[in-house]
Amino acid sequence: MRCRADVQSLALAASACPSGRVVPAGYPRPVPNLVPLRVQVIAQTQFTAPSEIPWDTDADGGQALAEFAGRACYQSWTKPNPRTATNAGYLNHILEVGHLSVLEHGSVSVYLTGISRSLTHELIRHRHFSYSQLSQRYVPERDAAFVEPDVIGSDPELHEKFLAASDAALSAYTELLEGLEKKFADVPNATLRRKQARQAARAVLPNATETRIVVTGNYRAWRHFIAMRASEHADVEIRELAIACLRELRHVAGNVFADFRISELPDGTEVAASPYVTEG
Repeated sequence: MRCRADVQSLALAASACPSGRVVPAGYPRPVPNLVPLRVQVIAQTQFTAPSEIPWDTDADGGQALAEFAGRACYQSWTKPNPRTATNAGYLNHILEVGHLSVLEHGSVSVYLTGISRSLTHELIRHRHFSYSQLSQRYVPERDAAFVEPDVIGSDPELHEKFLAASDAALSAYTELLEGLEKKFADVPNATLRRKQARQAARAVLPNATETRIVVTGNYRAWRHFIAMRASEHADVEIRELAIACLRELRHVAGNVFADFRISELPDGTEVAASPYVTEG
């Protein structure tokens, strides 16, 4: 999760590591790399209205497509209702009445980095998303980074234990990988040889190991994800991801996600919720 700046003020003799966490003085080995969450939008829907339809709108992309799809159901091109004459008004009405199928036409793809394997184990339960995740069979993890929970990183003693555990796991992985590469040295196919070694060595890597993943979802799927995972009851790391995705999605399709309100909990973390009913 994100590194907190206030960690720097902790009463511990330390120097700063690249992630912003503190490094215990005299730490005996190179510090495991701790990385922050990053959400990047890499693709989104484009829309071209049929030339024969006497209709225009004040939005573009997936937002315009959602409005077009809704109006196509009733061939309502003249905008007789002032409340739904704008794209924002029309989509707000769609949310109010729960006609969410029209939101399935627009989609957004994101590239997520700085997230843990434990997070993606939860993320992939959202079955309406499409995923392409970093493969530990093909990508060696000798230089793997780790994602440290803020509740650990903000405590000097726990932070040191986390560094030690991450370092031990990475050392064990490296030693196993080297031994396995020797064990499979006679395998003629180089690609198979590498996969056999890496797929076995990765068994000792922890849930905190950073992974990277491309996620594509339609607007309805993204709304469901945010409603479920931006809740106070969700895991802290995936909740932070849901909030970060919401902020990016608002840049892409503000009229689709404007109903979500972000607020802060007493512990400083954030939640988001919509007044409209969302499927569970």
